[in-house]
Formats: sequence, C-alpha cells, structure tokens
Amino acid sequence: MEYLLNAKSSPRSDLFNLSGRCAVVIGGTSGLGHAITLALAEAGADVVASSRREEETCQTACAIEALGRQTLRRTIDVRDRSSVESLHAAVLDRFGKVDILVNAAGITLKVPTLDCSEEDWQRVLDINLNGTLRACQIFGRTMVSQRRGKILNIASLSTFVSFRDVAAYGVSKAGVGALTKSLAIELAPHNICVNAIAPGIFPTALNAELVLNTDRGRELRMRTPMNRFGDLSEIAGGAIYLVSDAASFVTGEILVIDGGYMASGVNQ
Repeated sequence: MEYLLNAKSSPRSDLFNLSGRCAVVIGGTSGLGHAITLALAEAGADVVASSRREEETCQTACAIEALGRQTLRRTIDVRDRSSVESLHAAVLDRFGKVDILVNAAGITLKVPTLDCSEEDWQRVLDINLNGTLRACQIFGRTMVSQRRGKILNIASLSTFVSFRDVAAYGVSKAGVGALTKSLAIELAPHNICVNAIAPGIFPTALNAELVLNTDRGRELRMRTPMNRFGDLSEIAGGAIYLVSDAASFVTGEILVIDGGYMASGVNQ
C-alpha cells in the first residue's frame, strides 16, 4: 500500500528525473564512463566526472556545464585511497551530499595467462576491482549516513564468460559482480541500491581498432545476434534507470546490455 501511495503522488514522468541529485562518475571522462556522465547531466543531475587525466577531466567538466549543470574539476587515481578520499571531501564541500556513485574506471591487458606477470596481474585487479571497492567504501559511508544512495558499478561480459588471453580482466570483473551483490545486501537496510551494468561490445577510442579490424572483433560481432556493436548512447538508458527512482526496488542486479550476446547459443 505504501508503494501504491508513493506511486500515485509521483508522476511517472518524474521517475527518471535526476534534478537535484549529485552524481560522481569515477572514470567518467572517456568511453562508457563519459557516455554515462553526459546522460546523468542530461537527466538533470549535477555531475563530477573524474579520472587520472587532467585535460580530459576539464573537457568533460565543460561539457557538463554546457548542459546547465554544476561540476568540479578534480583528478583521481583509484589505486590511491587518499586520492579517492580527496575527491570525496571536495564533492561534500561543494555539494554537501552524494546521491549517485558510478565506478567506471578500468583497464584491460591481453596476454596469455601463463605469461602474465604478477605485477601486471595485480595492476589490473588493483584498478578494476580494488579501485571499485575503495570508492564504494569511501562514498558508501556517506550514503549510509544520508540513509539513501545509488551505486552503479561497471561489470563486463567477462563477469560471466571467458575471453581468451584476458584472465586478469575477467577475474577483476567477476569480482566486481560479486562485490556488487555483497554490497547490495549489506547496504539495503540503509536505503542504498547497488547494481551493475555489464556492457557488450561498444567501440571506443581505446578499443576501436581491436573490435573493428581484427578476427577477434569479427568473432565478437558474429556472436552478437543483433549483428552489430553497441553505440555509446545505448548505455545511457540502463544507467539512468538503475540510478533513478524507477529502480527503487532493484538492488544486487547486473544488467546486461549486449545486443543478445549472453543469450546466444548458435546463430547460424
């Protein structure tokens, strides 16, 4: 009955409106993170997009401001807890709260598993998995004190299936999936929803050559029933949904946006 009353008091058109929200997108200055950053701003949120590169951070801040939203220009290194804490403090000082956290920072490494050095293995896990954990811990504590919040992590198809020669990446993203579910049940009593998106293949500046002009890319497309790769704009709807009031009873989920890749068995 309480849900029905709340639903009647809020027009359905407002369910995806993020006006008045403060969002932080770590790794939000390029690729999928950048697409999510702009989608959040277009939906009404003030957005702080941060990454290691100062130039990209400033350019993204200008794009956010061009949409009429407020932001900050702060770089971050997710391998350094003090760097994440510094960003957190700056956001609270400027906005007084954090409603949405998106963890989109990540790297990959293509090398046969038997040849992967421990240093490279640890570097991938430290950015993709441990970096996500650090941000969730630091920003999550503030959300607990607020008694509200939305956390959106970026998983991967390799959270579920194996891709040849990227074991470190796959292990890190499988860990992101497990972390998402664990945090979801721990933070649910505090009115915090924790979910993830597992993107299919989306050509970006970093991977376009690999996915568009190699046998590996051709195989990925062949295994995608829609027979194409995703456009970055197609990640936006899922992200907005999971951080909006429309998903107020959704937590611990990994939303796959992949053109049917994970549903596919035989396509011929």
